[in-house]
Parts: sequence; C-alpha cells; structure tokens
Amino acid sequence: MKIAIDAMGGDHAPHCNVEGALAAAAEWKDIHIILVGDQSQIDPLLKGKEVPSNLSVHHASETIDSEDEPVKAVRRKKDASMVVAGRMLKEGTADAMISAGNTGALMTTGLLVVGRMEGIERPALAPMIPTLDERGVLALDLGANMDSKALHLAQFGLMGSLYRQKVQGIAKPRVGLLNVGTEPGKGNELTKEAFPLLQEMPIHFIGNVEARDIMSGSHCDVLVCDGFAGNILLKTLEGTAGSMFTLLKEQFSQTWRSKIGAALLMPQLRGLKKKLDYKEHGAAPLLGLRSLVMKSHGSSDGNAIKNAVRQTRVALENELVQSISKEITRK
Repeated sequence: MKIAIDAMGGDHAPHCNVEGALAAAAEWKDIHIILVGDQSQIDPLLKGKEVPSNLSVHHASETIDSEDEPVKAVRRKKDASMVVAGRMLKEGTADAMISAGNTGALMTTGLLVVGRMEGIERPALAPMIPTLDERGVLALDLGANMDSKALHLAQFGLMGSLYRQKVQGIAKPRVGLLNVGTEPGKGNELTKEAFPLLQEMPIHFIGNVEARDIMSGSHCDVLVCDGFAGNILLKTLEGTAGSMFTLLKEQFSQTWRSKIGAALLMPQLRGLKKKLDYKEHGAAPLLGLRSLVMKSHGSSDGNAIKNAVRQTRVALENELVQSISKEITRK
C-alpha cells in the first residue's frame, strides 16, 4: 500500500506532515509513505532522524496556498504538491493520498486529476462529528458541494454507510437525513425528494434527524445533508465547542474557590476537550472518487497526520473504493 502525503499542505506544513509521516511509517511497516513536496524544505526536517525504509520523498516544486482560487491553481500549478500527489493516484504509483491543504483545490484535484467514480455524480466530503457516546457521526456532504440534487444525497447515504461498515466496523450503520423535523413530510423540496430515494438504497435508513440530536450519537451513524447546510452545521459545532471552553476558562478563573475546582476537574475537562478534538479523528474522506483521497484539517499537527494515515490504511485494507463502486454499479 502506497500512501502519498501532500507535504506542503496545511497551516503547519511541511513540519506536521513530516512528523506524522515519520511516526506512521515507523508504526506500520506494511505501507510505504511518499512525502510529496519541496525537497529542499523536507530534507532538513529528516536530517538527523531515523528515517524508516518505507518512507520516501517525491519532489514537487510548487505549492497551492489557502488563498489560491482552486480551479485556476490546479490547472496552472502542474507541479504543485497536491496536484502531483493526485497524478500519482491516477497513474497508479500511489494507492491513496492525504492533504491538509486548500479544501477547494483538493476537491478540484479529485475531480480533474484523480477522476470521479463511475456512477457517482458528486463526490462528498465526509468528516466525523464527535458525539457524547464516542462513536461519532459520519456526516456528508460538509462542504464539497454547495448545491446538491436529491440523487446526490441518496448516493451520499450509500457511500457513508459503506465507509462506516468497511473502515469503522459498524455492521448496520443507521443513516439519517438532516432536516427541520423528524416526520417524513418535513423539509424543503430537496429533502422531501431525497427521502424516498434514500429509502430505496440498500442501507439502514432511519428517516429524518434534527440538528439538536446529532451530538448525542443515539440517533444515527451517518448523517446525510447538502454541502451548504452541512458546512454551516460543522462550523457552528466547532464554534460552539470553542466558545464553551472559553466560558469555562472565564468562570473557573474568577475566584480562588473556582480555581481549586478547576484544578480538581482538570482531568475530566481534558477528556472532554479530547472528545471534541478534530485531531483525534485524523482526516475526512472525499468519497466518490476513483481512488482514495483524504482531507486533513488545515490546522493538523503531526498526531493528526499520523491518525489520517491510520484511517487511510484501514480503508485500503478493506477496499473501500472498490466496495462503493460495486454497490453503485448494482444500482
């Protein structure tokens, strides 16, 4: 299994990608990790380190930045690390790729370079939303497509269900449709049209799910929505979690009694923060492409990149892309 990492992608690149790649290559000897990026920046980070034999560097002279317009950047920067990694998938010199770079550019690379899976109209970004029961909810689409059709949502449900089966070992994932009420007739034209299509899919569709019930984890394992609503949901949850910890910090620092209380509760607070930390989940797959493409958070550190490699390795072992393609062909 060969996994290409966009070494120049992310807020802390290339340091975080090199650190994560070194840790992953040392732990899993059955994979080969290829760091794709500017060799003049990568080599100094490897100097003096024990570099495993299953890690190599593939030079790419250009970088796609966060402010770059995705389509133009992918078309013009042919030697950008992200584009080169995508081309390696297309040519078969890598089996999967990971990037913490520009999300729009990664989506464009997936469509224009890697290629869309036959039978899938729109790939979907599928990150994990942390839940109180620690199972998490795989939500898709959370930002790859701002406008979706009912058929796209039905395909999202199928792909998400297969991901949770193949990668996370849930035998019968519960698939829910994000809506403003739980009754079958609720929602806008998109959700009303998608509801019966999801019922026809070979999945365990449990109906509509309201946003307030998502983080309990007791309602569904896969949440289906269009990219516009999904991205708003994701950013709202991230903002709420950040604000909650800010408020707790303010309250606990007011008096000496509250400071003592904070010290006593610190292990529990750290555990709560870990539950809500994206770094623990590694990366989100872009489902619906011909090869496996994983998107890490832009602020990923070395541990997040290592976790992304772990997820990618499991997905490759369980032939996720082939399984999705097989089910779509049946439909």
